[in-house]
Amino acid sequence: MKYIFQYPDLHGTDGDMLDAGPVADLAVAAERSGWKGFSFTEHPAPTAKWLETGGHQSLDPFVALGHVAAVTSELKLLTYLAVLPYRNPASLAKSAATVDKLSNGRFIMGVGTGYLKAEYFALGVDFDERNTLFDEALDVLPLHWSGEPFDYDGTHFSCRGTIGRPRPVQIPIPIWIGGNAKLTLRRVAERAQGWMPLTGPAGMFSTVRSPGISSSDDLSARLAMLKELAGERFDTLDISVAYTDASVYDLGTDVERHRDELGQIAELGATWINVPGPTGVPPVAHEFIQGFAETYF
Repeated sequence: MKYIFQYPDLHGTDGDMLDAGPVADLAVAAERSGWKGFSFTEHPAPTAKWLETGGHQSLDPFVALGHVAAVTSELKLLTYLAVLPYRNPASLAKSAATVDKLSNGRFIMGVGTGYLKAEYFALGVDFDERNTLFDEALDVLPLHWSGEPFDYDGTHFSCRGTIGRPRPVQIPIPIWIGGNAKLTLRRVAERAQGWMPLTGPAGMFSTVRSPGISSSDDLSARLAMLKELAGERFDTLDISVAYTDASVYDLGTDVERHRDELGQIAELGATWINVPGPTGVPPVAHEFIQGFAETYF
């Protein structure tokens, strides 16, 4: 099992996201400490109310991961996650291909449908069309990345003789889809290279519009559903699970319990664990990067 460090999200408007430390410094520290991936989330146009009631600041994940690519040589670079319907699929394909090209094939495109109606509105995207937009993007991305001319005629996007050059290093770039709905699992089974289950306390799932995964049993049940849908493809899929128990930030506390829980996640079939970094001014995140690696890798 491999570990991804997610740059700390700052909740609210009191402070700046980068107060946790320079992105380049934390990325270099993660690579040196044995982490295998680095990730950023995204919210390009949230409301102030959302930020003030538990939401978090974010960078543009493609730009930020390009920055990480320039100072590292091995880390996988993950959008955790990019909301596919927010962008024109050809423009999105170009952003992803650019990061993959400049990183020499290290980009992983983690994607989801999103859930914030106000953000959809601010970006001029029809929230009720999000699933159609999502599926059209899944159609277009590999066509664009192929580097060959293609036509596409969809509900929201059409093109003729379009070509994406230069090609990315990976053809196609791996797509990991986030979410817990059966529709998500079906998309993963048929069209993606990985699944990112959404885990957390039961109370959060009505807000994020997703069936809940709050226990190992919940995760096991969804994995069984995915295995049934994917058939032989299941063994080729990456499973990336977020570890959100904040007590892990105290590296001297409950070490054996955390080791057991991480081991259980691996036994269920996870290939990656994504660990959100702790907020706080330097050197909090830097010390966590090194200490977590020494304790749990």
